Amino acid sequence: MPNTSSTSRKKTNLFIVLSGIFLTNALIAELIGVKIFSLEDTLGVPRAQLPLLKDFVLDFNLSAGVVLWPIVFITTDIINEYFGKKGVRKISFLTAGFIVYAFIAISITTNLAPADFWLDVNREDANGNPFDVNFAFNLVYRQGMGIIVGSLFAFLLGQLLDVFVFQKLRRITGSNRIWLRATGSTLVSQLIDSYLVLFIAFYLLAPSNARWSISQVISVGIVNYSYKFIVAIAITPLLYIAHYIIDRYLGKTLAEEMTTEASSDTSFF
Repeated sequence: MPNTSSTSRKKTNLFIVLSGIFLTNALIAELIGVKIFSLEDTLGVPRAQLPLLKDFVLDFNLSAGVVLWPIVFITTDIINEYFGKKGVRKISFLTAGFIVYAFIAISITTNLAPADFWLDVNREDANGNPFDVNFAFNLVYRQGMGIIVGSLFAFLLGQLLDVFVFQKLRRITGSNRIWLRATGSTLVSQLIDSYLVLFIAFYLLAPSNARWSISQVISVGIVNYSYKFIVAIAITPLLYIAHYIIDRYLGKTLAEEMTTEASSDTSFF
């Protein structure tokens, strides 16, 4: 007869570790998302220069947040596999709350009056050019409300969609083909996420002088989703490694019990 205390402890420890990985990477991804980087220049390859809608030429310029989101994708699928819809929903809403808290804290701190000596010791950059460190601090940490709202809404809807598709595929594949339900759910949810955040942040809520055209939203969304599509497939081996480690930790019997219970609820909400 299994030790109830040991079983409960293993479940709790696993959820704490997975939640910590999920929350940390999601929060950092939101904070570093203000930086837009060139994927081609980073890899040292020629820029794509893709001619898309209405002669809009597009390169692979991406938010730095995409570097960490694949870890969030994997963690979502693992939580889904062992803790089901309730587990994903719990950590998703908790993470959204912490992201809101982080931006409130940033909003407060960026409005604090800078100390004179701090401005003075940072009055020049490395090349001796005039430098306003307070302006730079605020510019880096502040994000438009449209981006925050769009990102949070897309994140929560994407998570709900991910868990729904994941469990539907699991009922078809059973305990086999982990790659299919993990990759399939990610590709479906990120298709919605990629466009929803751009539409809300840069079209629906953007000021008129900075509003993107629909063609630009579609074009940038294609690039973002293409990147996520490739990464979702590329990181599949990591999913199997994580499953192996977790199954070894839980033990075969407990792992099977948890995955069976997790797959029993296939409703959307």
